[in-house]
Amino acid sequence: MKKWFLTVVPLLFVLMAVTQTDTVYPYKRFPTVPPFSLLQADSSLLTKAQLKKGPVLVMFFSPSCDHCQHQVSDMLKRMAEFKNTQFVLATYQPFEEMVEFISTYELSKHPNIKVGRDEKFVLPPFYHIQSLPFLAVYNKKGDLVNTWQGNVPVDDLLKALH
Repeated sequence: MKKWFLTVVPLLFVLMAVTQTDTVYPYKRFPTVPPFSLLQADSSLLTKAQLKKGPVLVMFFSPSCDHCQHQVSDMLKRMAEFKNTQFVLATYQPFEEMVEFISTYELSKHPNIKVGRDEKFVLPPFYHIQSLPFLAVYNKKGDLVNTWQGNVPVDDLLKALH
């Protein structure tokens, strides 16, 4: 009985290891800024092609999410440190909520912040977003540096950008 147990149990672990596959999400297979098309408040489209060379911070958010509101507030307090960073804030929530969010946080005052509605719902499956806010930082070459699900201390974002 012991021999059988000592033979079968290790085999089960080997089988489990062989049959278990790690899902590789698109953002890991393609670690550059994803192609996107976001409907902005002025009804124009923002695409990846319109981004300037330099670091990019992508944030997927919901205008009514308290955590998202705190994240934006924290980043806005230190915008001087983000002067060379392009922000792409994307949401899937209704257009009117997005426009109100832009107004509430006076995001139009910051030329390096672009906000748009991901009407084709491209970003959540690309990044496998499970909680908000979701943030992704890309270096000046456009390569992915790090991603976060949930609030991130501003110091961590700045560190990733430099």
